[in-house]
Amino acid sequence: MPDLHYEFPLDQDVLYLNHAAVAPWPRRTSEAVKAFAEQNCTIGARDYPQWLKVEQQLRDRLSSLIGGVSRDEIALLKNTSEGLSVIAQGLDWHPGDQIVISDQEFPSNRIPWQALAHHGVEVIEVNLDNDNPEQAIIDAIGPRTRLVSLSAVQYGTGLKLDLAPIGAVCREREVLFCVDAIQILGAQTFDARAVHADFVVADGHKWMLGPEGLALFYCRQEIQQQLILRQHGWHMIANAGDYNQTHWQPAPNARRFECGSPNMLAAHALEASLSLLQDIGMDTVENMLHTRVRRVVDGLAERPGATLLSHPDEARRAGIVTFRLDQEAPTQTFARLRAGGVVCAERGGGVRLSPHFYTDTSVIDRALALL
Repeated sequence: MPDLHYEFPLDQDVLYLNHAAVAPWPRRTSEAVKAFAEQNCTIGARDYPQWLKVEQQLRDRLSSLIGGVSRDEIALLKNTSEGLSVIAQGLDWHPGDQIVISDQEFPSNRIPWQALAHHGVEVIEVNLDNDNPEQAIIDAIGPRTRLVSLSAVQYGTGLKLDLAPIGAVCREREVLFCVDAIQILGAQTFDARAVHADFVVADGHKWMLGPEGLALFYCRQEIQQQLILRQHGWHMIANAGDYNQTHWQPAPNARRFECGSPNMLAAHALEASLSLLQDIGMDTVENMLHTRVRRVVDGLAERPGATLLSHPDEARRAGIVTFRLDQEAPTQTFARLRAGGVVCAERGGGVRLSPHFYTDTSVIDRALALL
């Protein structure tokens, strides 16, 4: 087990419980960025072939993180919104087509679909506040449904969906299935093929502990050519190193979605961050995070007037716990916690706490004591 105190030298006055927003970097990530910057400063891009090896290692790590899919199904895009927009703008829509999402989605997984209204596309938002949200989503899939797009874990209350039965129905009915995985990758194990996903999209700056500006974009090999390419450049073509070719074709793999020059700085950073998660093992990361989330939930249960807004069932949670105090507006609770050094967020009708696997239990206890 790596030394977590060494990897996360957070200031003692900072009670960081906001990994569902933007996470701190591990020390190894900071060192990787410093080394990359120094190399750029002293020798420039002389060793660019080595940089490409780091980028390929990142693709391999991302492939492993979502269940060992082929590297050819992995593209590196700027963020979750870009990945979802590539899908939204790449499919050949027809008037009357429907897209099914939930009513709790972050704007990234709502706006790209709503923007298709001028094509006559209808967005169906399914209410998840019931005993069987998966069945509610399945029931909303009709003959005009072209795509279902869902967050694996909802950003507000942290509700975790059982995606496999939804994906199975989508595959059976030839409906495309897209998963916004930003709130689960790096927090829990995830298998794109087990949930029958056609697309998986996730930026690296939350539970994956990486920088903003670099995202996983998984597109199942069999459907890559269904997406019309709306962005073009030197990097997305076959034989990208041949700059003199006049008759070109898109790359035969997911690189076809990477328009231009890669974000090598972010690639070095995210590769280092994922190396920590994989050195520890995602099963261990998940179990350690589960213990910390349970400590938050149990601590809230001991405080009179604290109402848990997240699902009470552990199987319905990943790393997010959202609550509110009966006698205090969430805005006031949030401000009071922030004044006490707690880094958290006001989301989902309450205050959202999101520890990670490395979070010291004293951080959780000190934050709860402020309530």
